Amino acid sequence: MIAKMKRRAFITLLGGAAAAWPLAARAQQPERMRRVGVLVGTYGQTDREGQDRIAAFLDTFRKLGWSDGRNVRIDLRWGAGDADRSKAFAAELVRSAPDVIVAVNNQTLAELQQLTRTIPIVFAQVSDPMGSGFVAGIARPGGNITGFQNFEATMGGKWLGVLKEAAPNMTRAAVLFGSDIAVNVAYLRAAEAVAPSLGVQVTAIDIHADAEIDRAIETFASQPDGGLIAFPNPKTTANRASIIILAARHRLPAIYPFRFFAIEGGLMSYGIDQIDQWRGVATYVDRILQGEKPGDLPVQAPTKFELVINLKTAKATGLHIPPAFPLRADEVIE
Repeated sequence: MIAKMKRRAFITLLGGAAAAWPLAARAQQPERMRRVGVLVGTYGQTDREGQDRIAAFLDTFRKLGWSDGRNVRIDLRWGAGDADRSKAFAAELVRSAPDVIVAVNNQTLAELQQLTRTIPIVFAQVSDPMGSGFVAGIARPGGNITGFQNFEATMGGKWLGVLKEAAPNMTRAAVLFGSDIAVNVAYLRAAEAVAPSLGVQVTAIDIHADAEIDRAIETFASQPDGGLIAFPNPKTTANRASIIILAARHRLPAIYPFRFFAIEGGLMSYGIDQIDQWRGVATYVDRILQGEKPGDLPVQAPTKFELVINLKTAKATGLHIPPAFPLRADEVIE
C-alpha cells in the first residue's frame, strides 16, 4: 500500500514537471526582434544637427527598454535633402516591412504615404499634417500615420512680420520655398496675404525648380531694402551654410525656422525645439510596439516658439536692429 502511494506521488510529480516544461522553454526563448526604420530626409549622416536629433531619439528609446541589437533593430537612412535619394530609401524601407517607420519632413512622409497604408508611421518635423493630407484629424489621425508637427501654414505670415520688426526699412522680401511641398506653398500664400499691410513686396524663389539658389539670392540682392526668409525645407537645411553666407555678404536681414541657423551665423530664427520633439517620437514608437495603433495617437503640436537673435552677425554685417527688438528674444548671441 505504501509502495503504491509512493508510485502515485511520483507520477503526479512527473506530470506536473512535464506541464511546466513548455512554460520554462517559452521563458528561455529570446524576445522577438522588432524592427524600426528611420528615414531622415532632411539631414546628411555627417550633419551634427541630424546626429543630435537621432541621439535624443535613441537615448529616450533606450530608457523605454529598447536596445539596438538586443530586442530591436534600427535601420537608419539619411536623405541629406536629396528628394531622389529619400524616395529610393523610402521604397527600400517599405519593402523590408519593419514594425514601425519614423519619417522626417513633409516630402519624405508623402513618399511613404504613397507606398504603404498599413505599416505604422511616426513623423517628426512635419508641418500642417492635416492640411497636407497626411492625417484625417489632429486628435484622432486615423489610418497608419501620426506624429509631431512643426508649424501651421500661417507661419509664413508670422516669419514675415517678425522680419519686418527687425528690419523696419525692408520693402522687399525674398522667400526660399519648394513648390513641390504643399505646405511650403501654403507658407508663401500666408506671407503674400500679410505683405501689403506691412508694406512689403514678396519675391518667391522656388528652390525646387531653380537649383541655382546662390544666383537667385544674388540677383534679388542687387536691389536695395531687401530681406530674406528661408522656409522649412530639406534644401534650405542642406544648403544652410551657403544661404547664411550669401545673406551676410549682401547684408540681407534674414529669418530662419530653426535655432541652429542662428547658432551657425544666421541673423535670427523663430521656431520650435526639435530636439524635444524627437524624444516624443521615441515614446510614440514605443507605444506602437507595445500594441497601440497610430490612428489612435493624437498628433502633437508645438506649444512653445523661440526667437533667437545673433547680434554678432548683425554687428559684423552692419545691420541695424531696433534696440527694443532683442528684448523680445528668448536667446541673444553676442
